[in-house]
This record gives sequence, structure tokens and C-alpha cells, in this order.
Amino acid sequence: MCIYSTDFEVHRNWLAITHSLPLSKWYYEKTSEWTLDYPPFFAWFEFYLSQVGRYFDPQMLVISKDSYASNATVLFQRLSVIVADFLYIYAVKEFVNKCLKVKQKEVEDVFIHPKSITAVLLIANFGLFIVDHIHFQYNGFLSGIFLLSIVRIYEGRSLEGAFWFSALLNFKHIYLYVAPAYFVYLLRCYCFSSKQDGRIDWNSFSCKKLLSLGLVVTAVFSVSFGPFLLLGQLPQVMSQLFPFKRGLSHAYWAPNLWALYNAADKASVLAGVKLKLLSPDVLPQASMTGGMVQEYSHVVLPSVPPAVTLIATLLTMFPAMIHLWCFPRGPQGFVRGIVLCAFASFICGWHVHEKAILLVILPLILLISGKKRDAQVFVLLSTVGHYSLFPLLFTPFENLTKVILLMLSTIYTFLSLGNIHGAQRHHLQLPLLSMLESFYLYGIVFLEVYNTFLHFLLGLSEKLPFLPLMLTSVYCAVGIVYCWLRFYSVTLQDKPKKKMKSN
Repeated sequence: MCIYSTDFEVHRNWLAITHSLPLSKWYYEKTSEWTLDYPPFFAWFEFYLSQVGRYFDPQMLVISKDSYASNATVLFQRLSVIVADFLYIYAVKEFVNKCLKVKQKEVEDVFIHPKSITAVLLIANFGLFIVDHIHFQYNGFLSGIFLLSIVRIYEGRSLEGAFWFSALLNFKHIYLYVAPAYFVYLLRCYCFSSKQDGRIDWNSFSCKKLLSLGLVVTAVFSVSFGPFLLLGQLPQVMSQLFPFKRGLSHAYWAPNLWALYNAADKASVLAGVKLKLLSPDVLPQASMTGGMVQEYSHVVLPSVPPAVTLIATLLTMFPAMIHLWCFPRGPQGFVRGIVLCAFASFICGWHVHEKAILLVILPLILLISGKKRDAQVFVLLSTVGHYSLFPLLFTPFENLTKVILLMLSTIYTFLSLGNIHGAQRHHLQLPLLSMLESFYLYGIVFLEVYNTFLHFLLGLSEKLPFLPLMLTSVYCAVGIVYCWLRFYSVTLQDKPKKKMKSN
């Protein structure tokens, strides 16, 4: 039995587009609804994959309106993800060996040794596995490029870090979410130097280094977008990459601020109708099936335009970027900035996909062996964030698989990080978490039981089909927003200690 998602057809169609059409038609082809909406480097990635794919099944490279998924096609696409993941494995190896400092030699036990634990949590990440290898995407490959850029910055090879990140943006533009952290850190720590007390030395500014950074970034973007600029197609490419005509929330509401906002609007409508403040005619507009489409019209609360989400995102990033500028604290401070930028974009961004939570979870793993407070945020966020991906898999076989995998992943996370940080274990209280946080996670069990069994048994499947998705989104949004606020607090408190003046 072949299990595959819509993203199989999306990428299959992109293989066909890049293989069958000249460059000038890539971003115009609309035979299928799954038009090419990734940057040029990813389009070229699909093109080169298609050169291998034709040996598996040439029919997969034919542009058609209808889906095509022969066994050979599915096999090829599965194998392409596995092979591409070797870049990610290499990047993890680079980080663990070159960037993770362990104070003392320990037995390389995957439940005790920080390097082994970090490697396991990165390579065997639950979210990456189900999104890439069950659902289907190339996030492992892209995360490998992302991690390589971070490794190079850890090593002090800033230009290489800038190169890899620029290339990454031209593979998938969702990484614009974390671009402010790269800009602030590289400008602050590569183009400027610090005084002995950590403050910036304004006289140390290097115009040469700034120009070097600019040349690297410009060169990468020129190679990527240059051909389309020469063809006069840049506006068309941009319209494909940034489709602001889509709604505030994705088909399944990502568990963020706008999920809570949408839910508040639905609740307000129901309350208004019950109190006879609103006409019952508004109920179809605010029905529980409303979230199944890409655009959701608010009834009681004001509709949110893209500009508002952009301003909200920038405002929530601003304190983190100011802190990164004033107290860079080396590469670990840089990673903190990345995590907070990803958090802000996920929580306040426009038309956010639920899979974007991986942009928060994966870089946060790089910090968990250092400070206990970071590990405490991670164990909560990884559990809630990974559970929020459950709606991507919905067949009976997938339901059982995702539950087992999440249980194994969560147990390992709690046990291993509990061992690193010496967490005490109490009755019903999970390692590293408070009792309230523990009970919040226990609530996920009851939520999943309702979503899987009770919703159907209560006869609500037809009347309220979107309710399980909404409950999952809202419940997870509460936990993710809490993790964001807590990590923000931890980061802003992380300042260099003032040295005592000697008499």
C-alpha cells in the first residue's frame, strides 16, 4: 500500500514543469493547481532530480491537470528525500563535533552524553520524519543547509555562513523568518568589534567586511534571480513566491496567535446568536467548516490584513534584535536570536503553515545541553509543537504510526534531557516541568482521544467537521505562545554579569 499526501503531487508537478518546459515558462505554467511557488534554486533542484526520475518512470514528467502516482514515481520521490537527507546528517555531524563543547569526557550513551543526545534529537526528529518521510517534503535537506550556515558562523567563518544562508533563501523563502537574526548578528559581530566590557566599539567598523558580505549575498541572488530579471519575469516570480491573496490562516490553522483570534471570533458569533445580539444568518459564515478553506472571514472581530501581521511580527522581533545587538554573547546568542525570530514569525505571520514550527524546534535543539532553562522550554515546545503536526496524517495506519512515534520521541526527550540537567522526578510531575506544565501535556492525551474516537461517536463528524482541527490548533497555540514568552524572558535575562570594580 502506497501512502502519499498532496505534496507528492506538488513536487511531482514541479518535476514535470522544470523537465518539460524552458526556464521562461516555469513560473507561468498553470495546467495543474500546484504551480511552482518556491525560489529558483529549488526549481533547479527539481530539474536535476527530474534527470534521474526519468529513468524510474518518464510518465511522471508529463505535465497534467490530474494527479499521477505510480509505484515507481512514489519510490523515486521517497528515495530522493532519503538521499537529500545525507546533507542534513553531515551538517549535524559538523555541529556536534565542532560547535558543541563538553566540559568533561563522558560515556557516549545516547541517554547521557550531550553530543549524542543532540545528534539523536536532530537526526531522529519526530517532526522532520513525519513531514518529510510520511507526509512528504524536503525539509531535512533544507535544514542541512540551514545548520551548515550556523556551523560556519560558530567557527568564525562568517562569509561562508552568509553564503549558505543566502543559498538557503533561494531554495525556500520561508527562511526569511530568521533573516533579521543573521543581519543583526553579522553586522554587529563581523563588521564591528567589541570592547573588553562587551560593548560595541563604534570605531572598529570595517567597510571592507560589510562590502564582502554584500558581495556574497548579491552574487548568490544574482545567480538565482538574474535569468528571470533578464527575461523581464521578476514580478511574475515574486507574485508566485508571495501570494498575499491567500487568507490569514492556512487550511489547518497553525497553532499561533491568529488561531486564537479565529477561535475567539467563532466563539463570539455563537455567544452573540445565543444572546440574540446577532442574526442566526451569520452562523453559516462562521461555521466550523470555515477553517477548511484558505480564507476565513471574521464576523465579529475585525479582519486582519497582511500589513498588520507584518507589523506585529516585526514588533515582536524588535526586543530580541536589540538584545542581540547589545549583548550578542557569541554564536549561542545568535542561535537565540534565530529561535526568537522564528517564534515571532510563526506566532504573528501571515498564512503560516503548521510545519513552520520546525523552524523553532530544530535550532532550539542546539541550545538544550547548555542551560537547564532552555531544556525546560524545549521539552514542552517539542511535545506540543510535534503534536500540532498530527492533522497532517489522518489515515488509520498513519494515526497509529504517529502516536507511537510521538510517544517514543517524547519519552526519549524527557529522559535524556532529564539526565543531562539532573532533573528530579516526582509523582505525576514530568522531568524539567512544573506540575501545571505537566498537566497541560497530559491534556493532549484527552484531546487526542476526543479527536480520534469521541467526536465520531458523539455524531459530530458531519455537523462540526472542523472542530477537532480547531481544538488541536487552539490547545497547541496556548502552549506554543507560553513557550515563546518564557524563552523570550530567559533570553532577555541573559546578560553579561557586571564585573566588580576593585578599590
